[in-house]
Amino acid sequence: MAEPELPFARYERKDVTFRFLATGFACMLVAILLCALLAMWIYPRSVVDRRLGSALPEYPAPRLQSDPTADLHRLLDAQMAQLNSAGWADRQHGIAHIPIDDAMKRIAQQGIPDWPANGDRK
Repeated sequence: MAEPELPFARYERKDVTFRFLATGFACMLVAILLCALLAMWIYPRSVVDRRLGSALPEYPAPRLQSDPTADLHRLLDAQMAQLNSAGWADRQHGIAHIPIDDAMKRIAQQGIPDWPANGDRK
């Protein structure tokens, strides 16, 4: 039995016409214009330019950062100084902070108390 002969692949021979595209574009512009006019008719006071009746309140100083980059550098320097120094965190309760490198070395050597072993995790 012979294989059935397949017809050649077909394709659309003409594209969308310029007239169709122009008509669609014009219809969209008209629809947008109608929507804008409808919104202005529904909300007439929204397009009126109004001045505020009273002055804006004064906010307490500091209103703006005069040099945000320098402020950030000061903050980062203070944080790094805290991380790399030893001192009291809460002297009344006997809680101190130590440099981060020392703390990481102690954790690596001693481990964390009450931390489950590798096989005991749930």
